[in-house]
Amino acid sequence: MATVKSEFLNTLIERGFVHQCTDMDALDARLGKGVAAGYIGFDCTANSLHVGSLVPIMLLRHLQKSGHKPIVLMGGGTTKVGDPSGKDESRQLLSESVIADNKAGIQKIFDRFLSFGSGAADAIMLDNAEWLDQLNYISFLRDYGRHFSVNRMLGFDSVKLRLEREQPLSFLEFNYMILQAYDFLELARRHDCCLQMGGSDQWGNIVNGVELTRRVIEREVFGLTSPLITTASGEKMGKTARGAVWLSEDRLAPYDYWQFWRNTQDADAGRFLRLFTELPLAEIARLEKLAGAEINEAKKVLALEATTLVHGKTAAEAAADTARKTFEEGALGEDLPVVTIDGPEGLPVIVSITDAGFAKSRSEARRLIEGGAVQLNGEKITDVNFVIRPQKDEGRLTVGKKKIARIVTK
Repeated sequence: MATVKSEFLNTLIERGFVHQCTDMDALDARLGKGVAAGYIGFDCTANSLHVGSLVPIMLLRHLQKSGHKPIVLMGGGTTKVGDPSGKDESRQLLSESVIADNKAGIQKIFDRFLSFGSGAADAIMLDNAEWLDQLNYISFLRDYGRHFSVNRMLGFDSVKLRLEREQPLSFLEFNYMILQAYDFLELARRHDCCLQMGGSDQWGNIVNGVELTRRVIEREVFGLTSPLITTASGEKMGKTARGAVWLSEDRLAPYDYWQFWRNTQDADAGRFLRLFTELPLAEIARLEKLAGAEINEAKKVLALEATTLVHGKTAAEAAADTARKTFEEGALGEDLPVVTIDGPEGLPVIVSITDAGFAKSRSEARRLIEGGAVQLNGEKITDVNFVIRPQKDEGRLTVGKKKIARIVTK
């Protein structure tokens, strides 16, 4: 990796955030000349972001901490189109009211990571609907469409993937990369933005924006991508049996978020500490040298620090305390998932497993029971028709070694 002078790029390189950059030396020089504005776009496809968005969020946070200006670009306009990058099929089109609700949910998350205001290095949040909704289609095609080669667009991974798998790619989605490039041009015009960042799957879209801005307003701007984060076993980071790991407590409790990080594979602990916490690198180097059972201490630190960033110190410490009581003292912590028996007839154990979020379906819960993975108050349950009785069977539902819920009677 190139030797750089700017604090921002040094931090990114040391912590493992950099995959590609359009011109590292020129970007480094620009960062040394004063406050630089950089942006990342977030489409409003759900009312929360998940851990897959943590790397771009941390990029913006490091940008601000090194004295530069983060721009959070909400995709109120592009969400109406749908980004085909990394997708095998068309994204479901959302109504404007749903997009607005999703945008409101996502905005809350950024307040925990960035400082917003009117100062030179204060973050700002914009919505590309502000300019995309006003476009005149014919004028847009004449002014900007002529800068894009269809031959080249067909070569981008986001398009090739669909075509090679014979999956439909709508003309609407095909336009997405032009709209994203236009976003960069507008931000350069309106806010002197000189940097777009994103995941490695966005490289083609980012390069388009860099080139469009250079051609239309003759301004030098830059693109930087981060690597796709996978686990040591090669799986995409953030995918679990229970689905996406959401950043909003409305969709995932802080305790479950803490547990996600605590269950990190040993080999990933050091890398994830560099990416998803702000611990000093020397401390991370010490933690990742721990071996055997001691590596669990590093993973507890990772869980505490990562949860603190998203949910705050109080919630993170409460989650850690619940885990300690549950796994080290055998008690039932208050933050554990709760399954309620609502009625004198009791609750089928197969239902309790899905209610706790330990299985996506009853058929999956059945397999867990038949495989001997389920215990109720320390007793293994092998009968898929077993019914948990009110009051008498209250206590601890365990699935595997790490999934524990409290059974209570309403």
